[in-house]
Amino acid sequence: MSTLKVNNIQTAAGGSNSTPEQIEQGRAKVWIKMNGTGTIAINDSFGVSSIADNGTGFYTINFSTAFASTNYCPVTALASYLLADSDRRYPLHIDQVETGLCKVLQAEVANNSSANDGNFICVAIFGDQ
Repeated sequence: MSTLKVNNIQTAAGGSNSTPEQIEQGRAKVWIKMNGTGTIAINDSFGVSSIADNGTGFYTINFSTAFASTNYCPVTALASYLLADSDRRYPLHIDQVETGLCKVLQAEVANNSSANDGNFICVAIFGDQ
């Protein structure tokens, strides 16, 4: 078996640039698993420069490289928070998108409940940068 070592992979026309690291990490341009309770922290990520706590259940995810437009596709996972009597899981909602960041909110919107800090928050973002 041969080994191919390259810095970038492109189409024959020179477009769709990908690095081996991007391919290894998956084709999502940005992804994050974070803890949103107490002092928030990134557990693992790709393409994220920092996060911010905007209050209970509200978070900002800042991108290392801005997207070309706000037409990217953010995908969220369920977030959970712990109570003394149970572990509850509520949807994570995209609250705002900008080329350099997105803001997310964890709340059970259907029941008009208040937002809650999540201890397990995952977001992946696909689009052109």
